[in-house]
Amino acid sequence: MNHGEAQPDTNSALKIFSGRTSIELTTRLCAHLSMTPGHVRIESFPDGETFVKLEEDVRGRDCFVVLSTCMPVNDNLMELMVFIDCLRRASARRVTAVIPYFGYARQDRKDEGRVPITAKLVANLITSSGADRVLAIDLHAAQIQGFFDLPVDHLSATPVFAEYFMARRKELGELCLVSPDVGNVKVAEAFANLLGGELAIINKRRISGSEITTGNLIGSVKGKTVLMFDDMISTAGTVVEAADLVMRHGATKVIAAATHPVLAGKAVERLARSPIEQIVVANTIPLGERLAPISGKIVELCVGKLLGEAIYRIHNNMSISALFRQTMGTKR
Repeated sequence: MNHGEAQPDTNSALKIFSGRTSIELTTRLCAHLSMTPGHVRIESFPDGETFVKLEEDVRGRDCFVVLSTCMPVNDNLMELMVFIDCLRRASARRVTAVIPYFGYARQDRKDEGRVPITAKLVANLITSSGADRVLAIDLHAAQIQGFFDLPVDHLSATPVFAEYFMARRKELGELCLVSPDVGNVKVAEAFANLLGGELAIINKRRISGSEITTGNLIGSVKGKTVLMFDDMISTAGTVVEAADLVMRHGATKVIAAATHPVLAGKAVERLARSPIEQIVVANTIPLGERLAPISGKIVELCVGKLLGEAIYRIHNNMSISALFRQTMGTKR
């Protein structure tokens, strides 16, 4: 395990705990650090209230709690805040909320009258619960870092995806990187440079929270393998419409890649009947049995090593940005 420029401190003061949603991911990141997750008991009372009890001493320790605020979003968010409060009241020296997937991230601005900025509200709640810092992966908008009045380490999962696709570059053939929306052009361009492919852009217009319409394709995809990147696949409206569009323009194959497999609503049904041959996602959100209809299309990559390395660096006061010197940065 190569940790770069500094000599490692002892891990005796480091404790990593998992919420119920992120047990498998936490186990894998702890394996990278050659340690075991902390012992905790988490229960739901009959009325739905969450109860957290630490089964070991954390006084004076550097504690990390790993929990994605995915579906059920409100339950997981409440569990995270109760967990943080529990660690704080147990006299942990520092509490870091590790949020592989940050729910409510899409409500990050007032795009019309009389609507909330819920991403800011959630940031306030996490801060008020007693967290000292936050570690997240591929926030929907980088500006969310500024919603927190505490340090935020914003990781990019691009090194994990870059490693996967670089190892399979030859079989991809003539390649075109397609950004399914203008907000993700920077990441698509960086992957095009890394993998040696062309770049194309699709403009889209959101009609509602679950309905997307695609417009023009800027660039040529004829006779090429199309690789589409985004930070998440939610209802799959965007990526399926984009796949249909590039196939109409002569693409030979479509591969979709996204950090967060939210896959809500009719997403699985849409992806199952779409022309997308492969869907490459990270394990920031557990897949479970809900994805059985598209199990043949799904490839799951693990961000455990990435998170483990980041936690190690935070614990030992080392640079986080050094993890991304060889790859592209986060979405802007």
